[in-house]
Amino acid sequence: MADAIITPWEVKGTVDYDKLIKDFGTSKISAELKQRMKKLFGELHVMLSRDIYYSHRDLDAIIGELEAGRKIFIYTGIGPSSEMHIGHIIPFAFTKWLQEKTGANLYVQVTDDEKFLFKKERKLEDIERIADDDILNVIAQGFDPDKTFIFKDTEYIRNMYKLATRIAKEVNFSTMKSVFGFTNSTNVGMIFYPTLQMEPTFFENSYCLIPAAIDQDPYWRVQRDIAEKLGYRKAAQIHSKFLPPLTGIEGKMSASHPDTAILLSDDEKTVERKVMKYAFSGGQQSVELHRKLGGNPDVDVSFQWLSYMFEPDDKKLKQIEDDYRSGKLLSGEMKQILVEKLNSFLSEQRKRKEQAHKLVEKFMYTGALARKMWDTYYE
Repeated sequence: MADAIITPWEVKGTVDYDKLIKDFGTSKISAELKQRMKKLFGELHVMLSRDIYYSHRDLDAIIGELEAGRKIFIYTGIGPSSEMHIGHIIPFAFTKWLQEKTGANLYVQVTDDEKFLFKKERKLEDIERIADDDILNVIAQGFDPDKTFIFKDTEYIRNMYKLATRIAKEVNFSTMKSVFGFTNSTNVGMIFYPTLQMEPTFFENSYCLIPAAIDQDPYWRVQRDIAEKLGYRKAAQIHSKFLPPLTGIEGKMSASHPDTAILLSDDEKTVERKVMKYAFSGGQQSVELHRKLGGNPDVDVSFQWLSYMFEPDDKKLKQIEDDYRSGKLLSGEMKQILVEKLNSFLSEQRKRKEQAHKLVEKFMYTGALARKMWDTYYE
């Protein structure tokens, strides 16, 4: 993948998802696995049926546990480096569906330490402010407050440190260098940090399922090498593709480039301005040519965003695609469809976020799972 850079901290270039499966040693989610999930859950999430979640490790084992009536738990997280954007919502929307279907406990790690250690210019107090806002946006997704524990690493480290030292003892620097690209100039906090991102996979002694973008897979490769030595199970993962930036289908969206991203705080006019001005079009250079030749939804960012999650109705999405390919639907009209969908979604997100302020204590400190976790010191 010479033209692409894929790490837990950076994604650039054209991503060949099939090649990533080969390079990372994962497996494609098969039709058989999807059928088992549909039978188990009564439906498939659109991000599964449309191959947005497309790769896995040991998903078959997770399904087997659930089919046998045994419990699993779910772990995901958010890195508070900057304001949350639409792309950040994808794993949380999917994770909410998973929790509803499985009844599983969910652990959401807020990696404030990581963003401080990996970004030299950032002050810890700025990261904490971003983290607090991220937590509200996560709560707004509607998770079960008694089965969900949201925690900041810098707060929960007192309960994690003993097990973190055991994890760290099993991983040498050559492994960290090989997997993460660390060098002699890497600060020691960055080198130690991956032990903390691995630790939530050991919060319960049952199968852990991690829904995340595929760039986070390196952490779990290391976890799977050491889990059984520590008396735990190897973590299972289900990997998503990246929501592309507005400007094209390469790479992934970043709030560091706000004109290429839709932020959760963007108002209706800002959303319309960004989409209409920056969303890469698969249309022709003129209306006449477009009516004659049609557009290409495969490279049209507005259509790609609709297919990820913003048009959940398969029949409507297919009609939009067919109309665009035929030239019946113009690029501006495609963008307008997306604008309306985004603004509707963001309006509901803001309403739920306002209510989330009342639930922070429960998710982080006083809910049933949160209370249990604060009373637990992992050794």
